[in-house]
Amino acid sequence: MSIESFIWEEKYRPRVIDDCILPARIKDLLKNIVSSEDFPNLIFTGTPGIGKTTVAKAIVEQLDVDYIMINGSMDGGIDTLRNEIKNFASTVSFKDKRKFVILDEADYLNHNSTQPALRNFMDEHKNNCGFILTCNMFNKIIEPLHSRCHVIEFKFKNKEIPDIAMEFYKKCRYILDQESVKYDKNALTSIIQEHFPDFRRILNKLQGLSINGDITLDSLLENDLDVTSLVSFLKAKNFTEIRNYTGKLYSNLGINVYNSLYELLLSHCMKDSIPDAILIIGKYQYQSAFVASQEINLAACLTELMTIEYK
Repeated sequence: MSIESFIWEEKYRPRVIDDCILPARIKDLLKNIVSSEDFPNLIFTGTPGIGKTTVAKAIVEQLDVDYIMINGSMDGGIDTLRNEIKNFASTVSFKDKRKFVILDEADYLNHNSTQPALRNFMDEHKNNCGFILTCNMFNKIIEPLHSRCHVIEFKFKNKEIPDIAMEFYKKCRYILDQESVKYDKNALTSIIQEHFPDFRRILNKLQGLSINGDITLDSLLENDLDVTSLVSFLKAKNFTEIRNYTGKLYSNLGINVYNSLYELLLSHCMKDSIPDAILIIGKYQYQSAFVASQEINLAACLTELMTIEYK
């Protein structure tokens, strides 16, 4: 069974631009890009889960072109560029159309080796192959790539948020109905309000909650992180419990975990320990852009947070 058949994020991923949940101004721009067919390399930048990868896939699938997808955080080494991408980009498509490489999470590509080499690949194969890069941290993409790509920022204006949130609310209700999941509308609204605009995280949380039955306000409370327990583990320097807690913490919060730690823990720190806590959280948040294992990085962060004093 393929992942598309049971992971909601993939099963209900939009296949064309019209079905993507975006402000009209961004959607119209993307539709113009698709209709032109001959467009420059692209960089999609924005917060996690907002739809960058979905749009990149929708573009190439709507154009019906040959493409490959590379995840920069997993396969971002120079060898991948030299071998897989070069072999793909240098051959002619059987569809007699321009090929495309989607480089997802391109901000994880090494800026001293892989990104400069990618610049040369873009120039060398520009007639045969286009590139679509997605990134959460635009400042980690080197300037020569900026100049070779048209940049589209996935960011919602305040006046656009109510309409986008309502559209996504309707999409969530459709998915839950299709999956025969019973849900409380207030619980669904609460989840969307808490995690918007991270669409991926919302869908993953809904699917996770659905495994245990109906989605209700009570089920949300049962699933919430127990901050009091986390603080007690840190105060007691209980590494075993911290290690057990790490997976739950990351699965609930994703890469936003460091912002959440900042908001949740500082009120529990002794006044003199607050600067140290901020420096520790900031250090591991920065490192998260480069590490191979996010959970190990988070466990290291929590281990270091054991060294400070709590109330």
